[in-house]
Amino acid sequence: MFEESAKRPGWIEVICGSMFSGKTEELIRRVRRSVLAHQSVMIFKPAMETRYSADKVVSHDANAIESIPVASPAEILESATYVQVVGIDEAQFFDDSLVDVVQMLADRGIRVIIAGLDMDYTGKPFGPMPALMAIAESVTKLHAICVRCGAPAQHSHRLSSGENLVELGEKSTYEPICRHCFNELNRKQK
Repeated sequence: MFEESAKRPGWIEVICGSMFSGKTEELIRRVRRSVLAHQSVMIFKPAMETRYSADKVVSHDANAIESIPVASPAEILESATYVQVVGIDEAQFFDDSLVDVVQMLADRGIRVIIAGLDMDYTGKPFGPMPALMAIAESVTKLHAICVRCGAPAQHSHRLSSGENLVELGEKSTYEPICRHCFNELNRKQK
C-alpha cells in the first residue's frame, strides 16, 4: 500500500486541444496503464459534466472509466489521499483554484494527469488551462481534423447560436476546425 510519507516525485501532465482531438481518450489510456502497473488511481470530473454519464469519464468513442464527480477542486484535494495517480477530465470547467490543488497534489508525490480544452469556442484561452500548462512538467497538445478542409484542427467551432461560454455538447453543437477556417468564419460573421 502506498504510504503518503514515502519520498517520491510527483508531477503534472496536461493533455489539451480542441473538441474531438482525443484528450479524454488519452487520459483514459494513461490511467489504464497506471492501473496495469498496480498503482492506486482516482479520476475526477466536474459534476456538471453529465453528457454521457454522471459517474464516468467517457470519450466520444465511448471508452469509459469510473470517476468521481466533484463541484470544486477542493473536493479533489480532500478525496485524493493514499493515491499515486490522479486523473482530472474537463479541467477547463473548474475555477482557477484547480492550479493550486494540482500543485499540492504533485508536491505530495502524486502524478496528476489533466485533460481539457485549451481554448473556448471564441478562440480564447479557457479557464485554468493556460496556468496548468505553464506549471506542468509535460504538455501534450492534440489536434482533431478540420471538418471543412482536412487540415489539423485546433479550434472548437460552435454550431449553435448560444452566447454562454459553457454549452455542453458534441457533434451537433461543435465541430473541429483549423486556424484558416476559423478565421474565415469569423470574418463572415463580422
